[in-house]
Amino acid sequence: MIEHRTISLAEQVFDRLETDILSGKYQQGEILTELKLVADLGVSRTPIREALRRLEQEHIIEISQKGIVVLGVSRRDLEDILEIRMRIEGLAAYMAAQRITDEELDELKETVELQEFYVPKHDADRINGMDSKFHLLIYRFSGSTPLYDTLMPLHKKLLKYRKASVENEVRSAYSSQEHRAIFEAIAAHDAELAEQRMRAHISNAKAYIQNKDKGIK
Repeated sequence: MIEHRTISLAEQVFDRLETDILSGKYQQGEILTELKLVADLGVSRTPIREALRRLEQEHIIEISQKGIVVLGVSRRDLEDILEIRMRIEGLAAYMAAQRITDEELDELKETVELQEFYVPKHDADRINGMDSKFHLLIYRFSGSTPLYDTLMPLHKKLLKYRKASVENEVRSAYSSQEHRAIFEAIAAHDAELAEQRMRAHISNAKAYIQNKDKGIK
């Protein structure tokens, strides 16, 4: 059920539907109807229609004569997103190493430490939360709004694949170690090393996701 908070109802519906699609609750190729979404979300058709228009603009759904077709993230999309992230997320780390403040470093350090705390406990939800926060903080601490606006939507579209990654104990442990190494380079304000380590981290994540999801279309 959607909460009726201060934020616009259409915005809440958009966020919920985007998460449900990108997490795999609604599967690629599934046909949705407004009536189903009204029942699932407990809201009227008006905010649903507004959210659906935005989702279509994001190429997450397609509205056709069949109904509302879930597109999700295709194999081609997945490969493109991973390649783009590998090429430009290093830049975010590079810029963060140059611009980060002491206060921001403390926040990034706390995130790394919390991830390290949850990894041996195999708490996938909290590991995923800290993993996601680590990357989002680096986007923000890069100090570049265009870079942040470019990386954020790509990061969100990998929701299902990040979750699968942190649920694998081996990959989760390696990812945590890689985050620590990136943090140390940023803390040392070594921009080139931060970029190099971030690119390696995304490359490793790309290899894992591609091997894990060879069956996706």
